[in-house]
Amino acid sequence: MSSYRALPLLLALLASAAAWSIDPFQFDDPAHTERYKTLIEEFRCLQCQNQNLADSDAPLAVDLRREIADMIRSERSDDEIRGFLVQRYGDFILYRPPVQPTTWLLWFGPLMLLLVSSATVFTVVRRRSQLVEAPLTESKHEDTERFHGDQEL
Repeated sequence: MSSYRALPLLLALLASAAAWSIDPFQFDDPAHTERYKTLIEEFRCLQCQNQNLADSDAPLAVDLRREIADMIRSERSDDEIRGFLVQRYGDFILYRPPVQPTTWLLWFGPLMLLLVSSATVFTVVRRRSQLVEAPLTESKHEDTERFHGDQEL
């Protein structure tokens, strides 16, 4: 009998969870909806840092989504919206920051690390192969024979 009483409560909880998952920023024009979705996936949540604005539930991300929606409704272009957010929060808000001297390490650092580590491995392997292939000098040859001869005794 008590499980029947809990059923309406469970249904109410499920309905409220579904209502919370709906994005409150609705647009009349489907093109604006697509722009909005594209833009919020393009910007990084400054609080979470590893999520875009679309995936983040942080209060700052909610505010930024609201601000982007307001700018789309006020007919600002995507470049104007990007420029505003970059001016306000810096290049860090962009998942794909522009290639410029301040971001060279970000863009080319992994490639340089790969090249340096590959050159190091190549050098170590080459030196070891030269040591193995080097012919024995007469004195080293005699030392080797003497060592092997001592083991037999």
